[in-house]
Amino acid sequence: MALMTEEHTHDHGESEYITLVDENGNEALFEILMTIDGEEDFANKQYVLLYPAEMDDAEDDEEEVDLLAYQYIEGPSGTEGQLLNIETEEEWDMIEEVFNAFAAEEE
Repeated sequence: MALMTEEHTHDHGESEYITLVDENGNEALFEILMTIDGEEDFANKQYVLLYPAEMDDAEDDEEEVDLLAYQYIEGPSGTEGQLLNIETEEEWDMIEEVFNAFAAEEE
């Protein structure tokens, strides 16, 4: 999904959701799986991992889900920000390492 910089966060109970708008104006609701504070060379950056909100209703926990990862820049209001594509292999490696540690704890 191509990403426009417009997004809105929603708080539904304990879960947080974000609406992404593609280049055609189509909206899709995603749940925020986790936020990551960058480490080492990326210590001044934050990242967010998202998955489709409709997966919340899925009966089969074995179904594969494509996660989306973006760099997150918080807006001045603190409730809206900007999502940027991750462009370096080093950032992807760091995000994958943090996610794998999270997934191992959940098992």
